[in-house]
Amino acid sequence: MKLPTLELPRISTLCEAPARPRFTVDATVEQLIVVASLFWALAANRSFLSAALQGRSLTDASSWGFGAAMLVLVVALHGLLLALVANRWTIKPLLVLLTLGTASASYYMGAYGVILDPSMLRNVLRTDVGEARELLGPQWLLHMVVYAGLPLLLLWRVRVVERPWLRAAGVRLVMLLLSAAVLAGVVLAVFQPFSSLMRNHKELRYLITPANYLWSIGSIAVTDAKGAARPRQPIGLDAAAGPSWAARRKPLVVVVVVGETARAANWGLSGYARQTTPQLAQLPVLNFSQVQSCGTNTEVSVPCMFAPVGRRDYDEARIRGQESLLHVAARAGVAVQWRDNQSGCKGTCDGLPGDTVSALNAPGLCSGDHCLDEGLVHDLDQRLSSARGTQLWVMHMLGNHGPSYFRRYPPAFARFQPECRDDDLRRCSTEQITNSYDNALLYTDHVLATAIAKLEAHAGEVDAALLYVSDHGESLGERNLFLHGVPYAIAPDVQTRVPMVMWFSGGFERAAGLARGCLRPALQQQAARPLAHDHLFHTVLGLLDVRTQLHDAAFDLSAGCREPAAAVAVAAR
Repeated sequence: MKLPTLELPRISTLCEAPARPRFTVDATVEQLIVVASLFWALAANRSFLSAALQGRSLTDASSWGFGAAMLVLVVALHGLLLALVANRWTIKPLLVLLTLGTASASYYMGAYGVILDPSMLRNVLRTDVGEARELLGPQWLLHMVVYAGLPLLLLWRVRVVERPWLRAAGVRLVMLLLSAAVLAGVVLAVFQPFSSLMRNHKELRYLITPANYLWSIGSIAVTDAKGAARPRQPIGLDAAAGPSWAARRKPLVVVVVVGETARAANWGLSGYARQTTPQLAQLPVLNFSQVQSCGTNTEVSVPCMFAPVGRRDYDEARIRGQESLLHVAARAGVAVQWRDNQSGCKGTCDGLPGDTVSALNAPGLCSGDHCLDEGLVHDLDQRLSSARGTQLWVMHMLGNHGPSYFRRYPPAFARFQPECRDDDLRRCSTEQITNSYDNALLYTDHVLATAIAKLEAHAGEVDAALLYVSDHGESLGERNLFLHGVPYAIAPDVQTRVPMVMWFSGGFERAAGLARGCLRPALQQQAARPLAHDHLFHTVLGLLDVRTQLHDAAFDLSAGCREPAAAVAVAAR
């Protein structure tokens, strides 16, 4: 007898979970382009729209019309740009990169009022890890989560629809034509106010995000590619030692200290209500109170101040494509050395000897990513004792580099209270920010006074001069601006007016071939005159007594004290 078989249910069937619903959305490339362009216009272009509508009354219907036109313009512009490069395979990677970049750009534009032109982008790209870390605070992270993380989470659930290539090409052509037509139509509809706005405020184009940083990165890439294709052009090929060199009895040392982010408005020697330079005030230094910087960021100012043309005939390509003051001095026989406590010499010392404070690891002065500026001068006694011939030492300070002003000085210099001890300046009051900034200036004053004291202590062995000048200034909240880097044409005075100080030892005049007793009175006469970074190149050549056709006596602060060669020869005897 055959027993019936008993079929047991499959255990696997009972344990299988029900199929998950699909949380994906189908979208075409064109739909993603429109959504992304609209999102960026609304979420990342507040600075542009605010600037475009500045001075317009919100009760005026034309203001609303103009604002709507600017919004449509931003959407159409980015739609056109994306439509030119995106396809089914590249649209998602492009949107990931652009969403991350645009979220970060909008944060810094809103938080600090920066404008992402090529100059600022070059400065950003050359920022070292330590400086960058100080700018990545909790507020930045929260902003990135909201304006990049959430959109990218949605993008992850989008499935790009595949189309036949002929139909896809046709749709893309229609989108390109439509975007171009909308862009042209908007410009024509508001041509008069729009053209006037762009003509009078050219910086506004660098507020349109992400087009601003894409254009700036492209501009930098093209410029750097051209520069890389050819070596720096030699200048000052006729540079030679002046007649005073043969008459010198001791080594001659000129120290150039390049300050960072020190503004003249807060410099005690220049009349600031607070005495932020108490140690220098006790020394026989010469202070120059009306000095204009060449740029508003380090990337522009440092190469410019060591170039023969400076700001008066500014040509970025020429400056970056040529050698600097340091190369000219070295060609004449000067022993040149660059010591850095920041983000490098920006090409001005290429091929010349140099070191960094972090590599020297001065005891007790380095922690984490940064060293205190005393590391620049900690071994100055030893350097002076071993100095021979004619020396030019450049020291590049960390100075008042923001936003973490409180990290630029040791606790002993936290004299002005309460201070801002946060990397995010928006968490601090104006008083706290200013106090921290001024404390950093107190420390710069101390470093300079220490250097001068060491030079003075070796005056019997070495004839020396020191020249300090900051690369650019800083905004501390005025006009809702923080930090620096505003395009030069519209930059506030606090970003372009910088302190400058000079000191020289008792025997320096004779050693440099200058008339005895002349230099101090001559410099005092010019102390309140409008001066600029343009004077640095020619003044340093004059102090070193390096002769070249590049030297322009009109920009040499010591030129009026230069003795004729015959007088120098007599002095030698």
